[in-house]
Amino acid sequence: MTPEEFEETYTQTLETILKAFANSAEVKPEKFYSLASVIENLRSCSPVFYNALKSSEDIPL
Repeated sequence: MTPEEFEETYTQTLETILKAFANSAEVKPEKFYSLASVIENLRSCSPVFYNALKSSEDIPL
């Protein structure tokens, strides 16, 4: 998987999570902004996660 493919999949996953929170009756509206902020911050970590996963593949078992 290329970094671009990972970024696209990762972004789609985060958007799916955000939509699920938005449609959940259990998430209070006043807390939704905080959840959205956390998810947006996770989006900026995509290169770090990709590199961590890629380097873990290089470690022999």
